[in-house]
Amino acid sequence: MNGFLSDNFFLENETAVSLYHQYAKAMPIFDYHCHINPQDIAEDKRYENITQLWLYGDHYKWRAMRACGIDEQYITGDAPDWSKFQKWAETMPYCIGNPLYLWSQLELKRYFGVDELLSPATAEIIWDKCSRIINGGAFSVRKIIEQSGVTALCTTDNPVDTLESHKALRNDAAFKVTVLPAFRPDTFLNIDKPDFADWIKKLAASSRMPVQTLEDLQRALAQRIAFFHEAGCRLSDHALDPVTYEACGEEEAAGIFAKALNAGCLNEKEIHKYKTWLLLFLGRAYAQKGWAMQYHMGAVRNVNEKMRRQIGSDTGFDAAGDYPCAPALGKLLDSLDSTGQLPKTILYSLNPNDYEVLSTVGGSFGGDIPGKIQLGSAWWFNDQKPGIEKQLTACANLSLLGRFIGMTTDSRSFLSYTRHEYFRRVLCNLLGKWAENGEIPRDLNLLGQMVQNICYNNAVEYFDLAGSGKGC
Repeated sequence: MNGFLSDNFFLENETAVSLYHQYAKAMPIFDYHCHINPQDIAEDKRYENITQLWLYGDHYKWRAMRACGIDEQYITGDAPDWSKFQKWAETMPYCIGNPLYLWSQLELKRYFGVDELLSPATAEIIWDKCSRIINGGAFSVRKIIEQSGVTALCTTDNPVDTLESHKALRNDAAFKVTVLPAFRPDTFLNIDKPDFADWIKKLAASSRMPVQTLEDLQRALAQRIAFFHEAGCRLSDHALDPVTYEACGEEEAAGIFAKALNAGCLNEKEIHKYKTWLLLFLGRAYAQKGWAMQYHMGAVRNVNEKMRRQIGSDTGFDAAGDYPCAPALGKLLDSLDSTGQLPKTILYSLNPNDYEVLSTVGGSFGGDIPGKIQLGSAWWFNDQKPGIEKQLTACANLSLLGRFIGMTTDSRSFLSYTRHEYFRRVLCNLLGKWAENGEIPRDLNLLGQMVQNICYNNAVEYFDLAGSGKGC
């Protein structure tokens, strides 16, 4: 029997233990999708306390605290950092069974050497121990990244970003980790949003050209893609909420774009047509550059309108959606594939019931690049043990698990790299269970190479960062 956070936690058999300790544990990390601020890395940000590291921007913890009845003042409000930490400590015992409990204790153990369980009774002791390390002079963003074994990471960046922090990092020989931007053009796809015209003005300023017509938009976005590519970008990122497809010619798309800029009211069909046209334009541009394209689907954003108005978007009030994705997604991929312009593509869904759907849609394309169309890692609410196992099983059953590019944090926290350890233990245990049951060969060399490929090697090969920065 394994104790809590023992060396072999999650590892239920001898094969799993061998796979993890001999093959997975020491592999480096390529965190190809996250939301951390590149400026924090460029400036090697230092924190004052564990609250700033843990609770600033962590939607997972915020949701748990709200479920525990904690007042918003101690979550996103102006309460002192120590008081916020106390409230999280009050919440922790109720999180048993939730991955937050294990994640939090694992982060305390790996980064601060804390073995005590966080609770109201231990809060002050743990706060003081973490504070001594944080304020000891050797604990900074870069130190966390290096200590975690990260060789490369990709942030999430709007096309109008100057990428100054990325440029600084690329030229900083003292920091060996590759930090690259990812192109996230959602603001230019969301023609139905009230700030769409404002974003078009920002695009015109950043590209230094007028953006008054659809042709202008194409030129400006193409210029920004070239700018990002020069800065090392090799992947894009899209939130499709939901994914739609409505065939649209360039002339019709131009009329819809002009109508939106003139504050015209668009109907649902016009919105879908414009988004379809622009997604196809962007997909072709990515293919030309050899980028990978990420589609994040299945999210319902800002379910709680009262709280959105009170504290803003992206504050922990999103949910998994249950709308269909296969027909529209299939048409999008087919439209790109039919002209030989389908880029490498990673398909994520916040609804775990979509894993088989995405695997089979994606499996209908590709062929020219190994693992070209990927079922993305268990994303957001799904990156816990059952969710990861479900995603890995769907990938194995309906695609090629051996080609899977592995875990990514999708996080805003620099301490979240322990989730790679969490994922690797789940992966090794699942393969170990299959091997012990006689479902796959109990060949440690064969399975060990597979584990190392999934943990790191496949992502390095898939994203092909040669010439993009410092390399992996």
